[in-house]
Amino acid sequence: MKAICADLAWEQDTLDALVSGLAPDQWQLLAPCGRWTVKDEICHLAYFDHTARLAATDPEAFQRHLVEDLGRIKHMDEATEITLAKGRAMSTGDLLAWWRRERRQLVDALVRLDPKDRLPWYGPPMSARSFASARLMETWAHGQDIYDVLAIERPVSPGTRHIAHLGVTTFGWSFANRGMAVPETPVRVELTAPSGELWTWGDAVATEHISGPAVDFCQVVIQRRHVDDTALVVVGDVARQWMAVAQCFAGPPTLGPAPGTRVIQ
Repeated sequence: MKAICADLAWEQDTLDALVSGLAPDQWQLLAPCGRWTVKDEICHLAYFDHTARLAATDPEAFQRHLVEDLGRIKHMDEATEITLAKGRAMSTGDLLAWWRRERRQLVDALVRLDPKDRLPWYGPPMSARSFASARLMETWAHGQDIYDVLAIERPVSPGTRHIAHLGVTTFGWSFANRGMAVPETPVRVELTAPSGELWTWGDAVATEHISGPAVDFCQVVIQRRHVDDTALVVVGDVARQWMAVAQCFAGPPTLGPAPGTRVIQ
């Protein structure tokens, strides 16, 4: 847990260093999806780092939150408003202070857990290791929105492998979440790490495979890039279908950007 929590804290602190230096008007820039501002992205992270901290430190309080905050939601638009409302009402300084407090308490709690400890969440309970990976992925994903809207290149994350692994292990989820049959055809994944190291998953003799930069794969599974706008090589019908529906985060099924709509020059 120590290593993954260090990667999570690095991701959070690096994004904090970026947004804390923004001018007031930059906080109001619209993210590429056109619905959220930069401030909304941080509101989202702060809210869910708060509820993640509850799950890690006080499961009973987390269960009360499910009933009191989310039990009255009838559609996803309401969920968005509820989860962003507290942060939107704050100044950017107060929002950053809240986010810092919640995320640091979360990391402090996670690092003390056994990797196999089970934590409640919005779907099935998760192991502490998977829980930390999911928070890292979420921070990386919403950070990508902010780097994109500012049109600057993000630094290489030490947590890239965790995100790629989450993307691979949610293969079945990506189909089942849409009510689709989970394909039985194996898909080999071979990704080149930012360091040049080769990361692999699956059977080496599989006839279908995905290969290319690990960062590109992560951007597809977090739905921030269309696979056609990456350097990934996708071979096979199942592999191609997977990249069309890949979703490594919880919640109802969503689709990533259309080709050519999030290509950052």
